[in-house]
Amino acid sequence: MAMTVSELAEPIMDETAAAKKAATLDEALHRATPSEVIEGALRIVGRERLAVVSSFGTESAALLKVMADVDPAIPVIFLDTGWLFEETLAYRDTLIEKLGLRDVRSIKPLEETLHREDPDKELWFSDPDACCRIRKVEPLQRALAPFDAWISGRKRFQGGLRAAMPMVEADGVRLKFNPFATISPAEIEAIYAGAKLPPHPLVASGFRSMGCMPCTSRTLPGEDGRDGRWRGRSKTECGIHTVTTG
Repeated sequence: MAMTVSELAEPIMDETAAAKKAATLDEALHRATPSEVIEGALRIVGRERLAVVSSFGTESAALLKVMADVDPAIPVIFLDTGWLFEETLAYRDTLIEKLGLRDVRSIKPLEETLHREDPDKELWFSDPDACCRIRKVEPLQRALAPFDAWISGRKRFQGGLRAAMPMVEADGVRLKFNPFATISPAEIEAIYAGAKLPPHPLVASGFRSMGCMPCTSRTLPGEDGRDGRWRGRSKTECGIHTVTTG
């Protein structure tokens, strides 16, 4: 039996309830446009309990533009790992002004954790999973504490673990909405062109997917955009989309 609107709006108490609600919403929204998914998330969750998580990377402006057209006051969580390119930090500020974003929260790792686990700032080389954990996964868990749901900018065309992602999924006791799940590269380009969105400053230098400086490289002709992340390693995700935040 499908859940009623009032049931969908009820706070989630456990992972079983989150999975049930996510399945219902995914069925209802699997053919929806990105803006319709965000609008649906707002109706069900409410602005105070919904956040967008954005890297302000090479394709981030497209999702942020769609979100801003729906409601520019939706909270945006930005993980400032301490290893980001200066160009990414500047791009964040540019997009905040360009799109009129009203609530961007730059979240940093805890200094005590960095001093304890990465005193020499070499963890990215010896154990990149641990580096991502203390600089991205744990800070995101803290940042999402007030929220019942979050919005990601992942796309199926990025491949790997993302190739079969649903439009709505359970993330522990939270809902995760993926409004760009079925979007194409051409559609992203159209959003940029239509809104005259500035590109990330490093795109012109050959960077097609942005992360932290030590683990991000330029991509070569014929490579996938994410081939420039953690080059030479089997690692393909930082962990925020593979570790539950509940």
